[in-house]
Parts: sequence; structure tokens; C-alpha cells
Amino acid sequence: MALGAEYGAHLQARFTPLMTGVGPIEAALSVGVTLARMAQTNKLPDLMVSLGSAGSRACALGEVFQVRSVSWRDMDASALGFKKGVTPFLDHPVYLPLATPLDRETVRLSTGANVVSGEAYAEIDADMVDMETFAVARACQTFDVPLMGLRGVSDGPGELQGIGSWTELLALLDERLAEAVDELSTVLKQS
Repeated sequence: MALGAEYGAHLQARFTPLMTGVGPIEAALSVGVTLARMAQTNKLPDLMVSLGSAGSRACALGEVFQVRSVSWRDMDASALGFKKGVTPFLDHPVYLPLATPLDRETVRLSTGANVVSGEAYAEIDADMVDMETFAVARACQTFDVPLMGLRGVSDGPGELQGIGSWTELLALLDERLAEAVDELSTVLKQS
């Protein structure tokens, strides 16, 4: 998770997350260092979950979705002949597939270092936007740890009107993300 504002009482009753900080750089550093430390003691996780809020103009506010793929909207080396979203000289597709163990609707997520609002959604080829999941996915790939994404839609249909536009639904998303975590726990116990 990025920060404590997304980590309400329902989630607190279930687990203690790694708080990455906001944005792709903070997420990559936090997750990369954590996985490196875990690898040193042979305690890498079987699955990681990128969990939190997201913006969307296509998905219903207050609902939680499972992420089937994530892209990096900031990466654009197209002037050098690379496809937008592909990091030059790395062998990865524009859309990195994620684990989808739950029987719930899946969406495509776009990660970037900017907060998306209003008409800016028209420029993004994805159902939802966040600021961390692609960075977490790349850190997980480095250590061969599968990643899944669970994101609740906190904002998106219109222009953001300050931080309150993001925080307004976080309590509801805390409850619904906790339900998804319970669902995941059940699925993992059955496998």
C-alpha cells in the first residue's frame, strides 16, 4: 500500500502492509529493498498484492477490481523507435500481466507519476490509474515473485477538487478491499 490514509480499520484488522510511499520511485525503492532483504533470508513471498485506491473514468466509484495487467504511462522513448510504454533495451511488453486468482472482474491499470483528473483520462489506454503498481511489478519480476493488484476506485469521473475528492471514499474502499482480502485468503487456502 502507498500510505496510511488507505489503510483503515477493516484492513488493519487483517494484516500489516508494507507502506511504499506515493509514486513509482518510492514504490520501486521500498519494494525492491524489502524483497532484497527477504531474499537474503530465503523468505520471499509466494504472492504479493498491490493494494489501494485508484482513479477511473470507466469503472464504478467505490468498487474494487482485480488488475489483469499494468502499464507505465510515463515511459515514452518513441522518438528512438520504441513503443510507448516500453523501457528501452528491456524485454517486457507494454502491458505486464498480473496474477488474477479471484473470480471477480478484471481491469487494465496504468501507473504513472501524475494524478489523473477529468479529460486527462482520454489520453490513457487503461481502465484505471494509480501511481505504484507498475513499479511494484518490476521489483517483483526481479525476484520472480508473482504480483496481483486489487484497487478500489476512489475518484475519476470528473475533475478533482482537491485532496477531499480522493479521500471521500477511502473508508468505503477500506471495507470493500478487506472483503477482497478475505476472498483472496479463502482462495489461497483452497489451492
